[in-house]
Amino acid sequence: MQTENKTSYDKLSRKVALIVITVSIAPLILVGGLIFDQFRSIYRAKVYAHLAEVVDKHKDNVNNFLREKQAELQFLTRAYSYDQLTDPLFLEKTLKFMQQQYGLIFVDLGVVDESGRQVAYAGPFNLLGADYSDANWYLNSRGKVTGISDVFMGLRQSPHFIIAVNSEQGGADPDGRQWTLRATIDFLAFSHLVENIRIGETGYAYILNRSGVFQTKPPANRESNLVLTPYETVRRFQAEDGVVVQLSHGSDGEEYVTVSSQLKDGDWKLVYQQDASDAFSAMIRSESFTLAIFLSGGIAIVVMAIYLSRKLVVRFQAIDEENELMNRQMVETGKLASIGELAAGIAHEINNPVAIMIEEAGWVQDLLEDEEGEITSYTEISRALEQVRTQGGRCKDITHKLLSFARQTDSRVADVQLPGLIEEIVEISMQQARYAQVELSLDLDKGMPPVRASVSELQQVFLNLINNAIQAMESKGGKLMISCHAENEHALVSIADTGPGIPAANLGRIFDPFFTTKPVGKGSGLGLSICYGLVHQMGGEIEVESDLGRGARFNIWLPLPHSENVHEYNKEEDHDERNHSVRG
Repeated sequence: MQTENKTSYDKLSRKVALIVITVSIAPLILVGGLIFDQFRSIYRAKVYAHLAEVVDKHKDNVNNFLREKQAELQFLTRAYSYDQLTDPLFLEKTLKFMQQQYGLIFVDLGVVDESGRQVAYAGPFNLLGADYSDANWYLNSRGKVTGISDVFMGLRQSPHFIIAVNSEQGGADPDGRQWTLRATIDFLAFSHLVENIRIGETGYAYILNRSGVFQTKPPANRESNLVLTPYETVRRFQAEDGVVVQLSHGSDGEEYVTVSSQLKDGDWKLVYQQDASDAFSAMIRSESFTLAIFLSGGIAIVVMAIYLSRKLVVRFQAIDEENELMNRQMVETGKLASIGELAAGIAHEINNPVAIMIEEAGWVQDLLEDEEGEITSYTEISRALEQVRTQGGRCKDITHKLLSFARQTDSRVADVQLPGLIEEIVEISMQQARYAQVELSLDLDKGMPPVRASVSELQQVFLNLINNAIQAMESKGGKLMISCHAENEHALVSIADTGPGIPAANLGRIFDPFFTTKPVGKGSGLGLSICYGLVHQMGGEIEVESDLGRGARFNIWLPLPHSENVHEYNKEEDHDERNHSVRG
């Protein structure tokens, strides 16, 4: 039965804990999920906007750079004639002036006639007379004001690109000749414009042409065979900006954020690339910290739910045990009431025959006295009749005490004289003590004030403790000492025996319900528990002192009335004694 109860309480504890955890954590998860989602969306949008702004700004820088170089060459074709620019000294002087003015951006200058042959050249290479009629940059620039080539190796076998300005619309020639002014742009200087875009640890930028060939120096930390496969276009800005943000899977298994924008009228593309984990590193750290807080809160909720549910179920269990104890107490009280009624009935039935027997013995004694001289065995008969009268009187006293005890079942609180009550209970237990060879010793202060308590409940407490003490000494006999006196505004009742004592391991459980050391069938384990409950119900205390082999002592403290009430009670006692003396 206890195992089944424990299982049911365990199930209840788990259910309560589960309900509390569900009710507490479900909103936490819901709100936390919404916060996480909103935070991630807002932060990602912020990162994308920042990267798009950076790329857009650098796109403008690169385009402005190219336009400036085109404008500078256009100025030359408009300011100087074909004859001036084809003069080697003048062209060399012009190149040096431009390098001094704009830095070493311009590597060389050359004038190409309409047949594609370079007729004038200033620069570090020997390219005078070079034929560009089949060169892509030359062919692509025909029919345009200016043209910018892709990066290529060319005759000099080093990466570079060319800006070409045609004279047919850029300047007038007296002889009507068409020619082209070309300039080589320093590849490294141009690459530095893009390499300056560095964000985080893995972010870098580069320029690709329509064929996907690098137009700037490839980043040192980029794998040469890395292939990016876009799987989501996160944000496409306005058409005039031309900035596209994409998420891509790399051939190395990593996820990348790429931001791209068109350059040179769509011939080139500026690409910014960064590992997604690096781009969102601050967000990931914030999410990890927030998740740790949420997990800590969730763990705290689980721990508190389990703790509170167990505490609550333990309280329920204690209430159920108290109810069960009350039910058993009611059963025990009913049994005591039935026994009291039975004892009253038996005492009443016995008392009538005993009274008649005593009356008849007295009558026979009167007859004997009338015939005193005629009966030879008068003395023996008189002695026998006296013995009958004495024992009959004793039976009458016993039945009166049984009737008195049985009738005091009212649990109402009243003034109770403890010494007198203890004497009555001792008289009832006297015969049992004689059979157990137990000597009784009383030390009762009959002048102490009464206590406010229920007579029947006190009877139950004292009778239980006295019977337990006698039963503990049944095998070898012993001595039962009962004392009662006032101490520190309390009535102290001590019931001590010289029995075997109580083991130290059992002292802490002696008042627990259903705990007993008696053999099966000789004790319910409720006696001391009921005593404990009744004494505390009266506002008192009960404790036990015991040494194994030296007996046990039960001390009961019951509150006395206030000092004023005690003083009035003593005055009433003195008054009654004086009245009794006067009557006497």
